[in-house]
Amino acid sequence: MPDYGRDLLFGAFITPSASPPQRAVELAQTAETAGLDLAAFQDHPYQPRFLDTWTLLSYVAARTTRIRLATDVLNLPLRQPAVVARSAASLDLLSGGRFELGLGAGAFWDAIAAAGGDRLSPGEAVTGLEEAIRIIRGIWDVSAGTPLRVEGSIHRVDGAKRGPAPAHGVGTWLGAYKPRMLRLTGELADGWFASLGYLPGGPGELAGLNARIDDAAAGAGRSPSAVRRLLNISGSVTSAGLLAELALDYGISGFILASDDATDLARFGAEVAPAVRDIVAEARDAVDLPHAPGA
Repeated sequence: MPDYGRDLLFGAFITPSASPPQRAVELAQTAETAGLDLAAFQDHPYQPRFLDTWTLLSYVAARTTRIRLATDVLNLPLRQPAVVARSAASLDLLSGGRFELGLGAGAFWDAIAAAGGDRLSPGEAVTGLEEAIRIIRGIWDVSAGTPLRVEGSIHRVDGAKRGPAPAHGVGTWLGAYKPRMLRLTGELADGWFASLGYLPGGPGELAGLNARIDDAAAGAGRSPSAVRRLLNISGSVTSAGLLAELALDYGISGFILASDDATDLARFGAEVAPAVRDIVAEARDAVDLPHAPGA
């Protein structure tokens, strides 16, 4: 796939471990000191080993000043969309515009049901995600003159008051692999989260997944470059040359290192990220590639 010309982001995917409780916060601070752009946290509200993700994000926002924060990805079946909208806007306002909202349709349905959530079929889960995006963005749209009404089959609001608006245009980034989710990503999302470890075919599998997103974006009248592509990677995949290849050949513009090792995060920010940026910038200059907007 071609390079979409997006600015490059480098981040840390940090485990929200409850013990010791300050460890995830300290790692986010390490990531910020190392110059990384993003600290991302998974969300599994049924998991007693983990801190609550919203609470952790708020605490990290208060203990950092520059690094952006994201959910990677939020467990929507246990989060009411209108409340998600206000939580996300509140965090973005309090952090000075540093939050991005990663959303997932849901997984681990036994655990979700045990925690009181509805057990949804795969089709229902995708429908629910699409409805939730409409609700979340509708709550943020304070310029609309009427209360929000969305009559969905999974999620609905009937006259919800709008606001507050986020401090900046919060990105809606979806975790997606299946055809319908990829289509939804291309049609509506601002970004796409994938994990290299979930691709049995390796990086080459990105080409087909990207193509589905691109086709859906074009069908919706959008530029494929409007969808940022972010990849969760492991510590064994931090070669600057390999990451530059993923950016130039597969359009990846966000690399999120899954590591709870402060040394790994420091090296990723101080050494790997600048090297990748240099390689990609040189390649883009050689072909005079026009650059797409940033976030």
